[in-house]
Amino acid sequence: MVVMGHIMGPFGILGWVKVNTYTEHVDRLLDYSTWWLGTENDAWQQMQVITGHINGNTLNAKLKECIDRTQASQLKGMQIAIPRDQLPALPENGESGYYWSDLIGTEVVNLANEKLGKTIGFYETGANDVLRVQQSNGNKKEILIPFIEQAVIKVDLKEARITVDWGLDY
Repeated sequence: MVVMGHIMGPFGILGWVKVNTYTEHVDRLLDYSTWWLGTENDAWQQMQVITGHINGNTLNAKLKECIDRTQASQLKGMQIAIPRDQLPALPENGESGYYWSDLIGTEVVNLANEKLGKTIGFYETGANDVLRVQQSNGNKKEILIPFIEQAVIKVDLKEARITVDWGLDY
């Protein structure tokens, strides 16, 4: 399973959910008629997607199994995954040899080998994508780093590490 987003909470009163996607394009999850919902400790449950639409930087979706706001509220925090074999094949070599979801949880260090924190997500801004890093110093503050060639030096999936040209004090 590849985690592609999570449910932020209900949207409206008719069982719609608000989704934070980890995909390059917000509506990309709508390419899949079946989502698998779960958490790190739960088994994945299949849910059928009826429809959805973009709402700013989030996705609103209607799931067949969710008929009212109460049921939608119970899905808050659930991860949304798609089986890896249903995803488009990645190029063998090149900069796009991973999905954003593959980077969630990776350690982020700078060129001085200082630990900045862990990757918790991405923002799509239009101009460039932005890496969201939860600081590792116990502070709940996020570090936002442009996901561009000048700032992101290396992505090492084997070591679960992203090396950036970014200071602790930026």
